[in-house]
Amino acid sequence: MSDPAPRKDTRGIVDPAELLSRVRFRRHTPAPELRPYLEHYWLIDWELPEPYATHVVPHPSMNIVFQRYGALGAPAADARASAEVSGIGLGLFTQKLTETGRVCGVQFRPGGFRPFAPAWPVSTWTGRRVPLEEVFPDAGTDTDARVATGTDAEAGHTGTDAGVLSAVLSPDTDHARVAALDAFLLAHSPAPDPAADRAMELVDLIRGDRTVRKVSQLVAATGLSARSLQRLFASHVGVGPKWVILRYRIHEALERAEAAGAAGGPDWAALAVELGYSDQAHLVREFTATIGVPPTAYARGVSAP
Repeated sequence: MSDPAPRKDTRGIVDPAELLSRVRFRRHTPAPELRPYLEHYWLIDWELPEPYATHVVPHPSMNIVFQRYGALGAPAADARASAEVSGIGLGLFTQKLTETGRVCGVQFRPGGFRPFAPAWPVSTWTGRRVPLEEVFPDAGTDTDARVATGTDAEAGHTGTDAGVLSAVLSPDTDHARVAALDAFLLAHSPAPDPAADRAMELVDLIRGDRTVRKVSQLVAATGLSARSLQRLFASHVGVGPKWVILRYRIHEALERAEAAGAAGGPDWAALAVELGYSDQAHLVREFTATIGVPPTAYARGVSAP
């Protein structure tokens, strides 16, 4: 049986055609042992003649991000390289890309990160980006070792072992980078956690069943109380179930606006009802607050694929 392919959609990326015209973006499937916990790996390389800002409406997912800025042919120790754990972003995420660089990311399934770092509830990291060694202490080295290997703060490193950074960021091939990501995560083998399995199952239900528009419907579908759902989502997802429902609704509206293009969008009033908003004005307010422009203006402004 062939390996399952990672998803192909661009859901959550603002103006994906513009982004994909400027960077090399691809997704890869992790090792079989990791697939129950991960969505995919995501790799980006760029070489830009001028700065470019990318914008993403984050998924309710934790990420580990290895990144480097500088000449792609140089060793990681000679570039500005770092690694961080990125909690769920509550607002629009913006990243400015300049010159040349590379990112190798791990996107966990919502609920899938806690087994790798069971000491903390996932809500600990919500809205935060912290150095990798803060969550995985053995990913770092002591100060003397960093200085001896040329990986001190002046070289742009956060304290993550230069060997880990180099293994992930230096290879020319995607296959080698994916193998390094697999090796890092397999070395931190996930602890069995039935609550994590339950959290992942519930988020999949929200994402896949568009009739689930309210927490009360999730309560009815699962038999769990609203308080139990809140505790489970705080500890294993990082945000509440209502937030997850709202975020997936915005992703859907964003995708519909992109598909409409210059035509200006679908029947927004009908879409508002379909997505569970009280009315069109509610959809427009939430879309504008998240993206920065109303949905009709966004639809007219996106780049042609």
